[in-house]
Amino acid sequence: MENSVSSPAGKRSGLLAIVVGGLSAGTLDILQASILFGWSVPKVIAAGLLGKQAIHGGAGMYAIGLILHYFIATSAAAIYYGASSKLPFLKVNWIVCGLFFGMAVENVMNLIVLPLSALHSRGPYHLQDLILGFVVHMIVVGLPIAYSIRRFSR
Repeated sequence: MENSVSSPAGKRSGLLAIVVGGLSAGTLDILQASILFGWSVPKVIAAGLLGKQAIHGGAGMYAIGLILHYFIATSAAAIYYGASSKLPFLKVNWIVCGLFFGMAVENVMNLIVLPLSALHSRGPYHLQDLILGFVVHMIVVGLPIAYSIRRFSR
């Protein structure tokens, strides 16, 4: 019997899981960020790559920010998918693992991505902001990705 991961159907289900996870987490995350911080959040994301002048850009900067945001969310889903193929408990215990994965995504963004970005954003962080970031990313990023990987990949 052929391994489902190497078969075309296995590749399609893996790709579907990654795309659904990335798009759902990306959409929930950009919506909550825009509601909390304003609808110019995608321009701030673009500024992370292009510098502060991008914040004052137009529709093009907005589109670049959205593309970058969904790229990051889909990359996170791909990482969870890759890990789950080697560690099956990530699919079995998707709720707990998804919550922890959301916290990991928040930490990577705060401690690695943002300090290395063109904005050079780094602490000090207030406890309230850290807790809010963890809770939000656990729910809107970690759970949708973990569920999508469990549901759509085989």
